[in-house]
Amino acid sequence: MSQASLRKVVPVMALMLLAAGLAFVTKPRAKVADSGPRVDLEAMIPREFGEWTVDERIVPLIPSPDIKVVLDRIYDQTLARTYLNSNGDRVMLSIAYGGDQSDAMQVHKPEVCYPSQGFGILKNLKTNLKTRFGQVPVTRLVAVQGPRIEPITYWITVGDQLARSGWEQKIAQLKYGVTGKVPDGLLFRVSSIDRDEVRAYQIQSGFVHDLLDRLDESGRRRLIGSLGT
Repeated sequence: MSQASLRKVVPVMALMLLAAGLAFVTKPRAKVADSGPRVDLEAMIPREFGEWTVDERIVPLIPSPDIKVVLDRIYDQTLARTYLNSNGDRVMLSIAYGGDQSDAMQVHKPEVCYPSQGFGILKNLKTNLKTRFGQVPVTRLVAVQGPRIEPITYWITVGDQLARSGWEQKIAQLKYGVTGKVPDGLLFRVSSIDRDEVRAYQIQSGFVHDLLDRLDESGRRRLIGSLGT
C-alpha cells in the first residue's frame, strides 16, 4: 500500500475504532431497577381509596395467549383490577412494570394490544390530564368491539420521565444510556365501558386524582415520575 493510500485509510480506521469504543463504553449496563427498592404493584396500589373499592366480579381485558407471551417477556409485573365507586361507576385499571426499558424491551401500547384482541380504535388523542402534582401527558383512545365501547386513558414512564411519543421514550432512554444505565418503565392504563366518552374520561380523571392523593411520594413517583415529588 502506498503512503498516500495509507494516509487515507488510517484516519478512517481510527474513526471506526473510536466509534466502536464509544459504543462499548456508553452501552447501558446497570439497571436502574436494581439500585432501588423492589417494585411491588400489588402492595403499592391500595384496594380501597376515596370512594373506590375493588370489584372482584369484573376483570379487565385479558390478553390472548400469544400476546401474554410477549407481555411476560417485556414486563416483570402486571396488575389488573376493576374498581367500583358509590355511584356505581366502574374503572378498569391495568399497570405493567418492566425493569428493563432498553430497545429490546419497549412498553406494549394499547394501540397495539387492543387491536390484537379484535378491537377497532376509533379515536386517538394526545392530551394532558391535570392533577394537583402537575399535568400528566396522556393518550386517550376509544376502542370498540361489537357493542362494547371502551374509552381508554394511558401514559408511560421511562425511568422518572413521562414519555408519550416514541420519540420522547427514545430521548429518555438516551439520557439514561449516556450514564451507562438502563431505565425501568411503566404503563398505566384506565378504561371504562361507556358510550359517553366525555363522561368516561371525567370519571377516569377523578379516579386518577383519588389514587394519586392516596399514594405516598414514593408511589406517586413510581406512577408519574418526577411530577410525583
